[in-house]
Amino acid sequence: MTGKSTKKLKKVRSKEEHTVLYTLILHNDDYNHFDYVIDSLVEVCKHDRLQAEQCTLIAHYNGKCDVKTGELEMLKQMKEELGRRGLSSTIMAH
Repeated sequence: MTGKSTKKLKKVRSKEEHTVLYTLILHNDDYNHFDYVIDSLVEVCKHDRLQAEQCTLIAHYNGKCDVKTGELEMLKQMKEELGRRGLSSTIMAH
């Protein structure tokens, strides 16, 4: 490896180290039906049906479930839409 390619790797690594990831967390409630929550996760978070079902069950039994990881602005929009649908969620930084 030459010194030149090593410098490029270091630059890429430093960019990745400064990237902050966020997680959208769905919280369980006693009001919404499973099918409604599943449909909402499919529509809002772009989950496939199986993934949405699994997240819904995890939230039901554990009280919460990480449903999406990504950039803050994208997750804020999803959180707002879930809130409009009556679902409780939070965003957490890693």
